Amino acid sequence: MIRAALLCVLLLPGSAFAQSALSRNGGDLRVLDKVTGQLFDLSVGVGQNEKVGFLNIVMNDCRVPSDNPNGDAYAELVVTYRDDPAPVFSGWMIASAPALNAMDHPRYDVWVMDCAS
Repeated sequence: MIRAALLCVLLLPGSAFAQSALSRNGGDLRVLDKVTGQLFDLSVGVGQNEKVGFLNIVMNDCRVPSDNPNGDAYAELVVTYRDDPAPVFSGWMIASAPALNAMDHPRYDVWVMDCAS
């Protein structure tokens, strides 16, 4: 009985604290064209549409942790290919771990590098 009670206590989630974040005016992205091997470094403003090759990239938000503004940046991106309105990527991408929510495209890779103030 004591073991069951202890197990229940250990399995209960602790209180989670949401980390506050600072929104920035834009961010820096890196795009790789896998066919040509070219790298493109972009500075994109929030709400701005940037075209690279056949990609259209819109940054909806770019944030950094408020307790460590030089820390991990993360950005909300919408990426479309050519004139197709269906996005090839739509979501949050983390600068320190782009593979957590990566854009899966046969020709292009996109990474968030940092947020600009």
